[in-house]
Amino acid sequence: MELRAMKPKDWHRVSAIYAEGIATGFATFETQVPPYEDWDRAHLKDCRVVAIEDEHILGWAALSPVSGRCVYGGVAEVSVYIGQSSRGMGVGKRLMEALITQSEAAGFWTLQSGIFPENTSSIKLHERMGFRFIGARERVGQLHGVWKDNLLYERRSKRVGVD
Repeated sequence: MELRAMKPKDWHRVSAIYAEGIATGFATFETQVPPYEDWDRAHLKDCRVVAIEDEHILGWAALSPVSGRCVYGGVAEVSVYIGQSSRGMGVGKRLMEALITQSEAAGFWTLQSGIFPENTSSIKLHERMGFRFIGARERVGQLHGVWKDNLLYERRSKRVGVD
């Protein structure tokens, strides 16, 4: 497996993996994959990575800003999606390692994730990668008419933003 920067030409496979995540009902509040242009605007340009094996994209990870306010300039939200046929193979760990390295190189001191309680594999991945549980937002939003909780996880860099 190799990791490389995500390119616009990857969108076809990246969006298919995103659709697989949406279909689980516990990966995101999104109900459909946005057009590439919308997704591109919502995610940071520097921190996007894909995992590839034999020219096949297995999964992807990217960061999005948490706020437009300058005080949150070093804080980003994590997205990690693994193709259905590639889950349980360590792809998420490799993507997260790369994303953390890229985020620190870009000056981010905090990464955060909002995870549905049912998404136990994502919770385990985040905990293995040094994220800590910081709280739960109960009934924070609806998905298909059902109120959903969201667990907040955070990882503070030991290299960036440290005095």
